[in-house]
Amino acid sequence: MMAWGAKVSQEFRTKAASIAAQLGIDVDWLMACIAFESGETFSPSIKNAAGSGAVGLIQFMPQTAALLGSSTEYLASKTAEQQLDDVVRYFRPWAGRLKTLPDVYMAILWPGAIGQPDYYVLFDRDDPDHPKRYLQNRGLDFNGDGKIVKSEAAAGVLAKLAKGRRLEFMA
Repeated sequence: MMAWGAKVSQEFRTKAASIAAQLGIDVDWLMACIAFESGETFSPSIKNAAGSGAVGLIQFMPQTAALLGSSTEYLASKTAEQQLDDVVRYFRPWAGRLKTLPDVYMAILWPGAIGQPDYYVLFDRDDPDHPKRYLQNRGLDFNGDGKIVKSEAAAGVLAKLAKGRRLEFMA
């Protein structure tokens, strides 16, 4: 049984389990991240609602797609099962370092926070060098203090894990 497994094909579940094993993580963590990033659709073509240009299962940014030798347009044209090959390629550099669900999510959102404590500041409203980073992620600032810490950023993914483990979503 896998969190969110009822939302995807058997092929997807098999590939996701293989990816999780390669990365040394719980497959439910991977599924929670994909559920969060794709708005529970598990669609390879879903676009970022904030207009960042990101697309797909883990919301590949255009620059990230280019680093993988691809484009967001091409990634969006794949099936969910095919796009999982890009997901594993994306995560591979952090294999063995992802010890918690928040760290798995940080690999997607802000890799510099992998292994950092929960109170690590990702985005600060008062950062004069990168003001856009906070603005693009301000919805994650749950306490409204102008700083987004790792635990705040990961809260939504942790909620997706809990929801995905409900009986109606397991398979």
